Amino acid sequence: MTLAELNPPSIDASADCETLDRDGVVALRGAFARDWVERMREDMMTAFWEAIQRPGGAVGRGPRRWYVEIHPQAFGGFADLCAHPWVTAMCSAVLGPEYRIVEIGFDTPFEGAMNQPWHRDFPSPPETWRDRRITSLAFNLTGVDVTPDMGPFEIAIGTQWDDGRAWKHEMFPPEGAWARFAERGVRKFPRMGDISCRSALTVHRGTTHRSPIARPVMVLGVDAPGAGHDKLHDLMVTQDYYDALPPIVRDHLVCRVVDRLIPITQKHDIEGLVMGVA
Repeated sequence: MTLAELNPPSIDASADCETLDRDGVVALRGAFARDWVERMREDMMTAFWEAIQRPGGAVGRGPRRWYVEIHPQAFGGFADLCAHPWVTAMCSAVLGPEYRIVEIGFDTPFEGAMNQPWHRDFPSPPETWRDRRITSLAFNLTGVDVTPDMGPFEIAIGTQWDDGRAWKHEMFPPEGAWARFAERGVRKFPRMGDISCRSALTVHRGTTHRSPIARPVMVLGVDAPGAGHDKLHDLMVTQDYYDALPPIVRDHLVCRVVDRLIPITQKHDIEGLVMGVA
C-alpha cells in the first residue's frame, strides 16, 4: 500500500476525540493492510534481535518483556504511519497543528511475561490533572492478531485524569488502589491492521503471556509543543532519508539529521516495571 493510498482527504476526528477524552483510548479498525503489518512485524523482530545483543540496546519492562526504541529508518512503514489521515487528524485535533513526533519504538512480550503493575508511562503534568488537557499521545499497532493467551494489553478506562502526584514516582498507584483499576480494566484484542490512540497517562498494564508466539507492538509517541518528552528520545535520520520524507511527516518530526546512524542506547527506563507481579 502506498503513501498516497493511505493519505486520502482529511477526516473528521471529533467523535474519536470525544471517545479519547472519555475513555483515554480510542481505536481505528483496519487502518492498514495485513501485508503492511507483516512487514512491520519483520522490522520489529529484526530490530529486537539486533538490540538484545548489545549493552543498552533493549530495556526490560518485566520478565520476558522488553522495549526497544528504533531509528525511523529501521521501520519501513514509518512515513506511512505518520502520514496516515487518522493519525494526523487525531494529532492535530488533540495536540494542535504544531504537534511533534518524538518517539518510535516497540514493546515485545514473550512467553513467560507476567502481569505488570498498574502504571502510567510518565507523571501527569498540571495541564492534564488540573486542566484536563491531553498533551501527549501514544499510537499502538499490533504485529499479530492478539489472542487471550498473548498477554493482552489492559487499560483502566477513564483514568487519564487521575492526579497521581501521591503515587510512587507519580506513575505507580499503590496496590491498595489496584481494585479500582481492575474494575475499570478492559483487555484489548486488536487484529493486524488496527491502530489505537491513547493517553499514556491512562493507567494500564501488560498481562501474563502464555503463548509461544511473541506479541510485538509498535509505539509512536507524539507531543504537543512544550510537553517535553523529546528530551527522553534522540531520533536520528540521514539526510537522504530526511529529504525524502513527505512534508506532513518531516515538518513534525523532532530528530537529528546525521551522516551515520548510531545504535540507540535506551533511555526510557521505567523503574517499577523490572519485576512482574503474579
